[in-house]
Amino acid sequence: MVVEIREYKSAQEIAEALDKAISETKSVLGDYLRRLDDIRALAEKSKKLREVVMKLAGKKLAQESMGELTVGSLNIVLEATPFHELSAIEQVVRSYQDRLLTLQKAREALKWLDQLGDTEGLKFVTVENDGVPERILFKLH
Repeated sequence: MVVEIREYKSAQEIAEALDKAISETKSVLGDYLRRLDDIRALAEKSKKLREVVMKLAGKKLAQESMGELTVGSLNIVLEATPFHELSAIEQVVRSYQDRLLTLQKAREALKWLDQLGDTEGLKFVTVENDGVPERILFKLH
């Protein structure tokens, strides 16, 4: 999470920056959703194959934690399966969905800025958290 200060010349410039971030986030989210569909299908095939093999071998399907280790705050998976990848992509998709919702709410909340009209001589200084305005300072220059 990065908090930064940005300066804009107009309310329109803030809206355009948010619209661009929304568009980019939707694009990346769409790519991840396509990947999620692909890996989900592969994971289901893998699961069915494992179930059949284990049934034929007369063994119960066990949850494996072998090959996973934690170093500091980093989780490392050796010999990742489609299920590991599915879990990772699902986490990323949820994150992008949350970001998209936050951006859309911020954009909606800024609609009142359209009412300002002439803002010549006014700067808009925003405090942004991961690119989302949380505070706007009006400065005369």
